[in-house]
Amino acid sequence: MSGGPAAVSIASPAAIVRELLPTLAERAEHFDETDRFVAENYALLKEAGLVEAGVPTELGGGGADVAELAEMLRIMAHACGSTALAFSMHTHQVAIPAWRWRHQNVAAVEPLLKRVASERLILLSSGGSDWIGGSGTAVKTDGGYRVTARKVFTSGAEAGDLLMTGAVCEDEYGVLSVIHFGAPMQASEVRVVNTWRTLGMRGTGSQDVVFEELFVPDKSISFVRKAGEWHPVFQIIATIAFPLIYAAYLGVAESARDIAVQLAKRKEPTSYSLDLAGRMDTSLRAAQLAHRWMLETVARNAPSAETVNEVMIGRSLVAEHAIRTVELAMELSGGAGFYRRNGLERRFRDIQGARFHPLQAGPQARYAGAMALGQPVTQIY
Repeated sequence: MSGGPAAVSIASPAAIVRELLPTLAERAEHFDETDRFVAENYALLKEAGLVEAGVPTELGGGGADVAELAEMLRIMAHACGSTALAFSMHTHQVAIPAWRWRHQNVAAVEPLLKRVASERLILLSSGGSDWIGGSGTAVKTDGGYRVTARKVFTSGAEAGDLLMTGAVCEDEYGVLSVIHFGAPMQASEVRVVNTWRTLGMRGTGSQDVVFEELFVPDKSISFVRKAGEWHPVFQIIATIAFPLIYAAYLGVAESARDIAVQLAKRKEPTSYSLDLAGRMDTSLRAAQLAHRWMLETVARNAPSAETVNEVMIGRSLVAEHAIRTVELAMELSGGAGFYRRNGLERRFRDIQGARFHPLQAGPQARYAGAMALGQPVTQIY
């Protein structure tokens, strides 16, 4: 593709990000302590060609598949959890249309993917507002819709070009539908509200984004679905997105384990420290195996209610065991882990974010239970 940046072709995304780890690690503490978005890191990722890593090579990108992208994010999180988590939101918004182009021959996604490759666009998502129920209000008008909404947890909002989002529209019969579209972040009707003061993942810049009567033309609507029910496109989204998002949390847990081992080796081992180290590594292996299962599910290339179930079981297991790994790392490290300078305290805070993405524990258990007993899952989310 002429005129665009060079595609990621010589080195894998994982190999590229390994070269960036010292810089990312050096900056991580500053971003965390100042609540600043990792803007400089995004510039670094852009320069390295990782923004377009998931775009098919035929469309000007690096051609990385979901497993390769997950490896990139897992490694990135060893240095900076905030950078990895925020970038996972862009990464999955690229991976989903790339999968649809590759496996479903959906030509409509080509312009977006080509723009990501040529312009290095940053795509945003709002997991806190754009789940199955939908949020915001879309009112039909001549040639399109007027959208008013507040989208929370919009990671990387400061750096974003397009927010891939939706809004709820009510027809004359009271039926609620959700329209999906990409909102240009530079539009005058779009503003970012600085709300991100949090326990962990402080550098993700997951601010609120507010739409005030944003006009969305009919031609910009990518698809329409019934509000409050699973749709085939959302089965694709859930199947592909969460192995990427949870790769970041797995990387945080792995790095916490490594720090704890280094700190523990400063002292003579005891039966208690051996026990803690063993339980920590056992818990970490459980998280790693669960994440591998998520990626194996993606590799089936057949998103469905069943793959959503398998991915979400994996999501719960990764969250549970990653959190437990970091808790045990704190215990193993002793008082040294309490000091910010050792980096374990930040990872302890960052890993808590794994609790809050859908499907959270209650809905995930109900979904899995309904699948086991042959009951409908359409409205479990």
